[in-house]
Amino acid sequence: MTARVLVTGGAGFIGRALVDRLASAGGYEITVVDSLIPQVHGENAVFAEELQARARCLRADVRDRGRLLDAVAGQSIVVHLAAETGTGQSMYEISRHTSVNVDGTAVLLECCSAPGSQVRRVVLASSRAVYGEGRYECERCGPVWPGSRSAEELQRGRFTMSCPTCDREVTPRPTQEHDPIRPVSIYGVTKHSQEQLVSVHAAARGIESVRLRFQNVYGPGQSLRNPYTGVLSVFAGLLRACRTIEVYEDGLESRDFIHVDDAVEALLRCIQADAIDGAVLNIGTGVATSVEQILAALFEASGTRTPFEISGRFRPGDIRHCFAATETAETLLGFRARRSFLEGVDEYWRWISAQARVIPDVQRSTRELEEHRLILGGRP
Repeated sequence: MTARVLVTGGAGFIGRALVDRLASAGGYEITVVDSLIPQVHGENAVFAEELQARARCLRADVRDRGRLLDAVAGQSIVVHLAAETGTGQSMYEISRHTSVNVDGTAVLLECCSAPGSQVRRVVLASSRAVYGEGRYECERCGPVWPGSRSAEELQRGRFTMSCPTCDREVTPRPTQEHDPIRPVSIYGVTKHSQEQLVSVHAAARGIESVRLRFQNVYGPGQSLRNPYTGVLSVFAGLLRACRTIEVYEDGLESRDFIHVDDAVEALLRCIQADAIDGAVLNIGTGVATSVEQILAALFEASGTRTPFEISGRFRPGDIRHCFAATETAETLLGFRARRSFLEGVDEYWRWISAQARVIPDVQRSTRELEEHRLILGGRP
């Protein structure tokens, strides 16, 4: 039987890769909804011919109820990827992020339960941002979940995390799905709101739901023009342009980077799985990679270097460490990320080198953050 799958945000980075995978697998009739926002897709963007060859493509905002009703009609599975994703940008463009991410999800869910709807499963792309800081281990107190670092601490150059009970320095550990939810960005708040909306609505209406907390997804196809898309793509764009790279804090802050092919594999398994209703899953590698290591990997992959400065500046509210505990995804989906960061970066650089030269407007995004006092500090 052919399954009908709607992918919101289907012209985006992960969405395009998912559509390609579904089309290659066969047995799926795919519909894509995307608003093609200029920040990601450029001015006057249209759906790529390859995407239109694989899916029915509708240009629509997820808040447009009429268009969404048309898109949802006849679908059996909805993969909800559409979202505003700029973590720093969300702290001053609050209404845009809450409107698209929260209101847009609400409209989509209303359409999924409208009279005549055939939707039986909703798969939500959530984010590790819902956790805020990850799990840590104190040698005296055991597992701990420190709160945000104060601006005063960061200004003094104290970037490491401390035990909230005894103030000892703590060691980062893999963050588990049942750990506390403490988002420190508006983006993280909106992703948690999406999770709650999907969970409560689906349970009440007899629709299956799965929530995937993606770590930092990267790989070929990622937007090179969007300065808010992530540290790896920004660094790669600046390296290719031989521009100076600024590294915040001390360069030892870390994240979990997962290749887009692995992220799509997790999504595909959620579409195909028989019994995963209500699951909440971390999707990552379980490996922490520091900003310093990102730069080293890019220099190695490119065979070149560009000037960089570890400035000591910081973004208030940024987390220090977060990487995923992956056992739940392995148990419920049989999923384990296959691509190591070093392998992925090497492939990513080869892809970037084949693209038209695009320099992310980091100066503009940095200036906006500075104007809103979201970048502070600096070495004397």
